[in-house]
Amino acid sequence: MCNLYKVRTTAQEMARLFDAIPDPTNQIAVEKDYVAPGKPGHVVREEGGQRLLSAMSWGFPFQGKPVTNVRNYTSPFWKSALANPARRCLVPVTEFQEWSVAPMPDTGKKKAFWFSVPSQPVFAFAGIWRPTDSVPVYSFLTCGYDGDPANHVVGAIHPKACPVVLHQEDYDRWLHTDLEDAISLASPFPSQLMAVA
Repeated sequence: MCNLYKVRTTAQEMARLFDAIPDPTNQIAVEKDYVAPGKPGHVVREEGGQRLLSAMSWGFPFQGKPVTNVRNYTSPFWKSALANPARRCLVPVTEFQEWSVAPMPDTGKKKAFWFSVPSQPVFAFAGIWRPTDSVPVYSFLTCGYDGDPANHVVGAIHPKACPVVLHQEDYDRWLHTDLEDAISLASPFPSQLMAVA
């Protein structure tokens, strides 16, 4: 379950990379490189055939807390946003963090590992968003592993789930396709295309 990620680039560069324009309705400032639950981050969404770079708060509100990761795709809590392409978004990322499940033998403490995609310095999670009474919010999908989690670079560190990282060629598909096809994109990104530090 990813609860911290980095976006080490400018809003202008994100807009260029994702062929988007700044959202003219935005009233949220994104100030830090690190994005944590309940804090603002950028998403790329579509409206009227145009991609918009919007700032939103990370996490759908539930019982006073932000729910940041979409795990159960059939849950009514998520399904209406997942089923509506207008509520899907891309979440720009440069690195994401997962904690080791067990303490490290040399320190006796859990360790934070950072994952990136070297061929895509800025990549995207498959996300969903919705308006609220205050500010719009977003979350992103996570997925399990087929077979042994230890055979995946993220699964070896965090065997429960990993964020759904999209291939660049699947961005439009995620934003436009029907629900069944969109959910078919929810699989672990190939280990050989990722790096860990």
